[in-house]
Order: sequence, then structure tokens, then C-alpha cells
Amino acid sequence: MSVLFTHAYYLSDDPKEQKIMKPYPPLGLLYVSAYLVSKNVPNDVFDTTFSTQKEQLQFILDKRPKVVCIYTNLMTKIEVIKLIKVLKTEKYNQPKIVLGGPDVSYNIENYLNAGADFLVIGEGEETTFELYKAILNNQNYNEINGIAFLENEKVVQTKARTKFKELDELPLPNREAISMQKYLDTWKNNHGQSSMTISTQRGCPYTCKWCSTAVYGQSYRRRPAEQVAAEMKLLKEQYNPDAIWFVDDVFTVSHKWLLAFKEEVLNQEAVIPFECITRAERLNDDILQLLKEVGCFRIWIGAESGSQKIIDLMDRRVDVNVVKEAIQKTNQLGIETGTFIMLGYPGETEEDISETIQYLKDANPTHYTITIAYPIKGTSLYNDIEDKITIAPDWETSTDRDIDFKRTYSRKYYDYAVSKVVNEVEYYKKKSTNITQALKHKTKAVLASGLMILNR
Repeated sequence: MSVLFTHAYYLSDDPKEQKIMKPYPPLGLLYVSAYLVSKNVPNDVFDTTFSTQKEQLQFILDKRPKVVCIYTNLMTKIEVIKLIKVLKTEKYNQPKIVLGGPDVSYNIENYLNAGADFLVIGEGEETTFELYKAILNNQNYNEINGIAFLENEKVVQTKARTKFKELDELPLPNREAISMQKYLDTWKNNHGQSSMTISTQRGCPYTCKWCSTAVYGQSYRRRPAEQVAAEMKLLKEQYNPDAIWFVDDVFTVSHKWLLAFKEEVLNQEAVIPFECITRAERLNDDILQLLKEVGCFRIWIGAESGSQKIIDLMDRRVDVNVVKEAIQKTNQLGIETGTFIMLGYPGETEEDISETIQYLKDANPTHYTITIAYPIKGTSLYNDIEDKITIAPDWETSTDRDIDFKRTYSRKYYDYAVSKVVNEVEYYKKKSTNITQALKHKTKAVLASGLMILNR
């Protein structure tokens, strides 16, 4: 086949994920692959998750595709660039390299200078199909919307691609192109249950300053509930997963859609236990009950901070007390909860961190994750701190996670702040049930507090 889809995430090179072992397949690539199949363009997909670059390169050498389409994001960028440089040698017949994904939109010149022939900006299905035809037929690229390339050593970026309005026109992801069983088995062997992903919408209408909307934009477009239920039914029959993870940014943004979703899932006997992400103000008693009835076992409710000041600086447009109450109500209904915390946001002080600790104690989510704020190029946060950057590593060998900027305290301070938050919260949770474990957490929290003082 003349076109190959691949990426550059290798589980064997990711020690953090090896501890978690909850990998998911490259859904975006599988959507584009399926779209080309629907246009009578057969293609190969090489999924690197359970593989190595050596095996990937051998596969490409055997297939000798004319076009290699690579998905890239913040996490995989460094490996993608290494892969490009290898593929551009004569051994691999120098295929045309097409890159897509959230990281390309605001790094156009960098990726092109790194060896990519074309970048797909935004949604990839229609653009990749048109670009592939133009490459095969040696046609003019300037008429293809949504791409960037070099011409006479100058960057050419064409008119933006109009986004899909009717998502029901998209075929289902080409899951048959990869080994889904490897994902199911990995989950089952490590967690006792398997899990798969489904996407029901594109775009996010909210304005959080740290979040990238580079691919799907600040919009809200959704697949018909009937079609989503049918996909769940299909997965149930073909793969029988124990759970579904809806990858949408705000699953409950439309209550009207949720009512239709409930009806379709029940009518089609497509119920699969699932978890999702949403915003607190898009939950109420009726919606929580609906979610429970249709199989929801866990809801991740975004907060990012327990300080209203920081939430407002992030442009989250939500009341921290509304978030807290949503988590508490969800817990009471017997649905697990999760929340996200970000430390080190510009302007955050020790008082804000203390408020976050109290928020986590009061809300009492089943799960929570903590990250230290980093600026993704193209976001409002990046624009806000661009003139305050203190560390800007070499682009090809680093990611946006490695960028640092002037914060209230030192970067090291926030590393210890993460430890303090975790251990204070865990002490609070365990002090009435396991005093030995609780005291260990308290000791770590006190130590972290001391190190925070030393690293202000």
C-alpha cells in the first residue's frame, strides 16, 4: 500500500506508564485511516505502543510506502523527529512525511525544518485524503486547505480547513487495523478489567487558558446519540470490554444529547460501564442519576485548584464551591469521582496551595492527579508568560514540559508542594482508619513543608 499511518509512542520507553499500565490505542490515527478506507484508499497502520522503533522501521522498509503519516503530540515529539530523520535516508526510499496532531499547529517552521514534508493543521480526515491524492498525482498543493509545507525554503500555509459539521459522516475508527487484543489483555492482566475508548464530540466551547484547542477548535460538535450507542453495541459484541473511557473534554455539556444517549443505549442494549470527564456546572441531580442508570461508574470533575483566585486567573469560569459540591454529590450517589489539580500556575502563593489542600479534603474525590503548570505553545497561558520564560531548551530535543518561567516561587518549590499536597490529603483520609500509614504521610508532609521553605 502507498500510505502508512503510524506514531512514535513506545510503551517500553515510558517508565511512568509501565507502572500504570493503562494504555489506549491511537484513536485519532484510526479515524483518519478509516476515512481513507471509506474513500477507497487502502492503507496500513503500524501501532508502536507495544513495539519498538526497530520493528517499526523494518515494517516500513518491507512496505516501502510512498507516504508516511505520523501523529505527533507534546509527549512524542522528540521520538517523532528522530523517526523523521531516519526515514529521510535513502534506505527507506525517502517517503513523503506528513505530520498531524496538536503539536504541529504552533510549531510549523520547526517541524518543517526538522524534515517533515507536509503538516496537516487541524482535523485530519479530509486534508490527509486530498493531500495523499495530490502527492500521488503530483498536483498543486496550494489548493489544499489546512496544510503547511516549504516552497523555495519558505513556509507556505494554506487556507484553514473548515471543520466537520456533521460528525455522523465520519466512519468509525479503523480498530481492525491494529491489535486491540494487546490493549485489552494489558488492562486485564494489570487491573482485572479491560477498557476501550470512544469519542462522541469534537471541540470544547470553554476558554481555560492552559488548554490547547489546536486540532478541534473552540467549538461543540457531536455525533448522534444513536450512532454512539451503536458503536458501544459493536464494541460489546466484537471485543466485550469491561469499561469504556469517553475521551470527550466535557461529556455532559449538552443535557438534551444525554437524554437521547440514555434512551439509545438502553434501547440498543448497549450498556457498558464507563467513565468520563465533565465540568461541575454541567452536572445536577437529574444528570447524575441519568449517568448512573446508563452505566457511569466514575466522573472526573475538573477543578485545577482549590483557590478561586487561581481558577479565575485560569479563566475556568467556575465556582470552586460548585466543584466541591458536585464531587460530594457524585460520591453520595455511589459513583467514583476524580479531579485534576495544577500547581505552580502564575500568581499562585502558599495560601492558594493551602486552599487546594483544604478543597481536596472537603471534596474527598476518589482519585486525583496533580501536575505542575507548563505552557503549551499556542495557549493563552503561553502568551501570558512568554516574556517571563527562564528556561527554553533546544526545540528538537525537548518538549513544552521542559519550558520554565518566572513563578511566585522556584520550580523546585512546586515539586515539594506536590509532595505536601498528596501527603496532607492522604494523612487526612487515613488518620481514622490506619494511624500508622497516616503518620507516615504526616511525616512526609512536614518534610516537604520544610523543603518548600528552603526553595522559595
